[in-house]
Amino acid sequence: MDMFQIKKNRIYKDGKPFFYLADTCWSAFTNISMEDWKYYVDYRYRQGFNCIQINLLKQWDSSGDELNIYPFPVIRESEKRGAHLEFDYSVINETYFDMAEEKLKILQKYGLTPVLVLLWGNYVPGTWESNFTNNNLFDYEYLEQYTAYVTKRFRKYHPIYFVSGDTDFPTKETIAYYKKVFETAKNWDPDALYTFHLCGESREIPEELEAMADFFTYQSGHFLQGQHFAYDIPLELIKEGYTKPIINTEPCYEQIAPPGNIRFTRREVRRTAWQSVLSGASAGVSYGAHGVWSWHHNGQSFDSFIRKGAGFALPYDWHDALKFEGAEDMNFLKTTFEGLFPDGCIPKLIQLNEMQEIRCAYDEKKYVIYIPTNVALDVSPLGLNSENCRVEVIDLMNRKACITNWREDGECLEVLPCYEDALIVLYRK
Repeated sequence: MDMFQIKKNRIYKDGKPFFYLADTCWSAFTNISMEDWKYYVDYRYRQGFNCIQINLLKQWDSSGDELNIYPFPVIRESEKRGAHLEFDYSVINETYFDMAEEKLKILQKYGLTPVLVLLWGNYVPGTWESNFTNNNLFDYEYLEQYTAYVTKRFRKYHPIYFVSGDTDFPTKETIAYYKKVFETAKNWDPDALYTFHLCGESREIPEELEAMADFFTYQSGHFLQGQHFAYDIPLELIKEGYTKPIINTEPCYEQIAPPGNIRFTRREVRRTAWQSVLSGASAGVSYGAHGVWSWHHNGQSFDSFIRKGAGFALPYDWHDALKFEGAEDMNFLKTTFEGLFPDGCIPKLIQLNEMQEIRCAYDEKKYVIYIPTNVALDVSPLGLNSENCRVEVIDLMNRKACITNWREDGECLEVLPCYEDALIVLYRK
C-alpha cells in the first residue's frame, strides 16, 4: 500500500508508526551504474534503512560522473565556474528518466521509500547557490512541465517529496519558484507527503510555504560551530507551538571535513543524531557518508571550484564510504528509540550538569538521557534518585549495555565504564 499519513508529530505508513531512517544518495540518478545501484540498495536495506534521499536532477556538488546522462539536453559546456553545463529545460530527456525509473523499481522491490528532491537550490534564482552554480538557472516557464512529468511518472512508487534542496528563500522570485513546484506536484500526486529541505543551520522558511509542508525538516549541517542547531532548531519550533513531525534530514556526514578541521567521525554523527531525536526531531533522522552522497570514485573531481569557499575535503571512494560504521549506529538508534518510545516522547527542557549538549526526553514511564562524553551525571533536577528509579546504560560506541553505580548521595551516577558517549535510561519505580 505504502500510504503515508501524519498524526500529530509522527509519520505513519500503512497505519503503523514509521520512524524515518534515510540514507543520503543525492547523486543516484546521474552517477551510479545499475549494477552498483543494486549492490548499494541491498547493502543499505540490510542495515535497516527505510528511505533513500535522491536529487531528481544533477547534484551541483557531486563527484565527477561517468554515465554522461542528464535530465535535459546539454546545449553548451564550458569551464565557466568549473565544469559548466547549460541545459535546455524545455526538453525532457526520456532516456534519463527511464533509467531513474529502473532504479526506483529496485527500491520498490526492497520496500524502501524514495525521497525525491524536486528542485535543488542551484536551479533557482536568488538562492545562496545561485551565486556559485555550475549550471544555468531553471526557466520559470518550464517548471510546471517538468514537475508534472516527474510526479505523474513516479507517483506509483509512493515517494516522499522534498520540494526544495539546500535552499534559502531570500527573494519573492525564489518563493514563487517553489510555490509553483509545490502546487504542480500536489496537483498530480495529492496523497504524497511534502516538505522543504532547507540550507544548513537554518529554520527560515516563508510562512506560506511552511504551512504547505506536511512536516518540518532541517539540516544541522557540516560545520563545527553549528552543531548545536541539531537540538536548538527543534526546541525552538516546539516552544513556538509547532505540532507536526520534525526531522533532521542532514546531520553532519560521516568523514566530511569542515574548513580547517578534522573529519567528523561516527562519534560526532551519533551525537548529532541522538541530540536531534531527543530534542523534538523525533519523527526520524538521516545519515550521510562522505563519498556515498556524491558517489565518489578515487581520482574523480569533486567540483573544486565550488568547494574552494567551503573547503570540504575530498570524499572517500564510495566502496569504502558505504561501509563506514556510523550507518550501523543509525540503525541501532532507530531500533533503540522505537523500543524505548513506541508511543512517542517529549523533550525535557532542562539542563543537566550545566551542559546543553546533554539531551533528555521522557514519557510517563521513563527518562532517556544522551551524554556525549563520559561524565558523572547529577539527575536530581529530574526529581530522580536511587530510591525512585531503576537505571540502564548503553555504551553507544560498542552498542552494548553496561553497568553504573550511584554515588553515596543517591542523586548522581558515577562515571560510566565506557569511553565515548552513552544513553542512560531511568525507569520510574
